[in-house]
Amino acid sequence: MNDLAQLTALELRDGYRTGAISPVEATRAALEAIEEWDPEVNAFVAVHADEALGQAVESEQRWRDGAPLGLGDGIPTSIKDIFYTRGWPTLRGTRLIDADRPWEEDAPCVARLRETGAVFLGKTTTPEFAWKGVTDSLRHGSTGNPRAPRLTSGGSSGGSATAVGLGMGPWSMGTDGGGSVRIPAAFTGTVALKPTYGLVPMFPASPFGTLAHAGPMTRTVADSALLLDVVTGYDPRDWSALPTPSGSFLDGLHDGVRGLRIAFSPTLGFGTNDPEIDRLVRAAAATFEGLGAIVEEVDPGITDPVEAFHVLWFAGAAKVLEGYGPRAAEQVDPGLRASIEEQGHISASEFLDATAVRMDLGVRMGLFHETYDLLLTPTLPLPAFPRGRDVPEGWSSRHWTSWTPYTYPFNMTQQPAMSVPCGFTEEGLPAGLQIIGPRHADRTVLRAAQAYETAAAWGTERPAALVRES
Repeated sequence: MNDLAQLTALELRDGYRTGAISPVEATRAALEAIEEWDPEVNAFVAVHADEALGQAVESEQRWRDGAPLGLGDGIPTSIKDIFYTRGWPTLRGTRLIDADRPWEEDAPCVARLRETGAVFLGKTTTPEFAWKGVTDSLRHGSTGNPRAPRLTSGGSSGGSATAVGLGMGPWSMGTDGGGSVRIPAAFTGTVALKPTYGLVPMFPASPFGTLAHAGPMTRTVADSALLLDVVTGYDPRDWSALPTPSGSFLDGLHDGVRGLRIAFSPTLGFGTNDPEIDRLVRAAAATFEGLGAIVEEVDPGITDPVEAFHVLWFAGAAKVLEGYGPRAAEQVDPGLRASIEEQGHISASEFLDATAVRMDLGVRMGLFHETYDLLLTPTLPLPAFPRGRDVPEGWSSRHWTSWTPYTYPFNMTQQPAMSVPCGFTEEGLPAGLQIIGPRHADRTVLRAAQAYETAAAWGTERPAALVRES
């Protein structure tokens, strides 16, 4: 693999500034990685090589002139095929959408990336309407893991995680309505942040409403902070968008965690972990003590909100299908259809009851964070399983939420939550540590993630190349 494809966005920017690297070289390296690996892992639904190289040529000239457009100028970038991208179809993993129509708008994060001069490589895979925790669809097939293509990448932003993990650009934008950037980050050994709700504006509004966040997917914490600098900013098309942040998310990133009060909950009080995941996450939590934080093993005192989450989630899924006619359900993922049939027909009273559960959960977590600055959990209780399945073989439930108990609660509360790699199982599969902060404490989450990355030294290593399997 071309070494340029393994550089971070910050390293590329430094190279562009000095002239040691050109955006054209970096873009060619990313496109070569796509050509080499994508036939095995299916991370992209569309690659626009000529357009990307044209953008890279323009960026190279700007850097030569000393006039880059912004923080992302010349950085090879991929976009999850959920976000509107001007001039390119946004198919959302479904056969219900016709590609042959005008595509005239950018989603807010895409607009910010375009304004800053990013190089757009293409659109990445997602399950149908981003509805589940693995990445496969009837329209585009399944997406494999960078560590072993026979395994799932997770989802729903699995294409973005796999692309980043294999050097198909150093960063990507994903969405997260129940864990969809954090799940694939944990399975692929990459980094992803679900920011505080509204920090990255969304348009069009997600069918999953205020559960859905947009977030950066990278190989290092610093790149996530840099990408967050690019994509945040008030957008009037999102009624719930937060004001534009002041200062950079890179500011104070290396200030460490000394003196922070950190809760470590290996199960949130209701989960069950694979023994190897448990061992790796406990070791990661102990690292924070060595960095000067006050770490206490304590559960936050909540119960599993999965039933309320299902009401909110599948009501959104049912609503989105309504717009495609009465026979739309016959053309979608059978798992999505079955879940809507089971969960999608709810009353207004049931929806309000689920909302009340959500509000109570938010209150409880808000009070919990009066004592603890951060909460550590596993991102997932298990390593990656074979691709093409919604759940592991022989699993007790057919719902993807049954193996993601630590992610969806924090979509309900809208808190910032980040997944960082915390080691490998004996089979060489990545595990993820989840770092959760109170609402609006994104900088603290990033700072803690950076402290752990530095201490664990994984941020200085390049991702292992995909292992070709016989």
